[in-house]
Amino acid sequence: MSAQDKSSQRSGTERAAILLLSLGEQEAAQVMKHMGAKDVQRIGSAMTQLQNISRREVSEVLKDFTTIVESQTSLGVGVDEYLRKVLIGALGEDKAASVIDRILFGRSSKGLEALKWMDARAISELIRQEHPQIISIVLAYLDPDQSAEVLSQFPEWLRADVVMRIATLDGIQPSALHELDDVIEKQFSGKNGVLKTSVIGGVKTAADIMNFMDSSQEGAILDHIRKIDEPLGGKIQDLMFVFDDLEEIDDRGMQEVLRAVPSERLLLALKGAEDSLKDKIFKNMSQRAAEMLRDDLESRGPVRLSEVEAAQKEIIALVRKMAEAGTVQFGGKGEQFV
Repeated sequence: MSAQDKSSQRSGTERAAILLLSLGEQEAAQVMKHMGAKDVQRIGSAMTQLQNISRREVSEVLKDFTTIVESQTSLGVGVDEYLRKVLIGALGEDKAASVIDRILFGRSSKGLEALKWMDARAISELIRQEHPQIISIVLAYLDPDQSAEVLSQFPEWLRADVVMRIATLDGIQPSALHELDDVIEKQFSGKNGVLKTSVIGGVKTAADIMNFMDSSQEGAILDHIRKIDEPLGGKIQDLMFVFDDLEEIDDRGMQEVLRAVPSERLLLALKGAEDSLKDKIFKNMSQRAAEMLRDDLESRGPVRLSEVEAAQKEIIALVRKMAEAGTVQFGGKGEQFV
């Protein structure tokens, strides 16, 4: 297999890891300073797993990176507008909004941002004694996958209560959010935190968090919410994304997804997929790759349901990010990711 073929089969995270490793320690450190906690962890993990990377493959990664940068750079717009376009393209509308404000207006959220670097169990211990409304605000601020991990540490009754509160959040007064940020910041460094005006929470945020919950916990929470507020439970479920929804992706988007998903995770995830989704995936692979995947699925022995669900959740998270960035489109479901 050529270096170009190897490079094209690498996930985006692996390619980023190769790029940073090629930069050197100081330059890589400067780049990673601008990344979120989850991205640093993913790329750092990928770095430790890379082995026997040829010089030609590194050259291919650098060549692709240069091509992308040159094609995206625009000198005909103002810096602020260019920055907005780049960040929205990279992060999606929701995440880009907060990053843009922090960069353009010099604002930061030190206390709440510090939580993003903490272990889920440590966060749960820190906030479990707080009022459920406070917990809901904190979890609405964190990334959905991290919030799901924290939520799983709570008793079942509290999980449902918190998800309901997140779903019904309609923005937070800046003074209240500033006060919460200040309290958390003092616990870490004794310094005051400064927080920008922020609109967080809502049904979509609740659904995003639920997408990262284990299936058993997810079902219990939704059942509890429906008993209290049937319409709200329905709205949350409507915005949730399940693995079989991948069938709604157009062919071009599916090919992009297959290039980004590690083959081992795809194999695990497909063990629990519908035949129609498998056929769609096979159709968007080369004949040889499809045959190999079919053979691997048939020869693979029994797999734990929890492992299958974990692989599906990882792919769902990746696809959501790709959809938010406009890389993939859904037939009739794209509005959930805009």
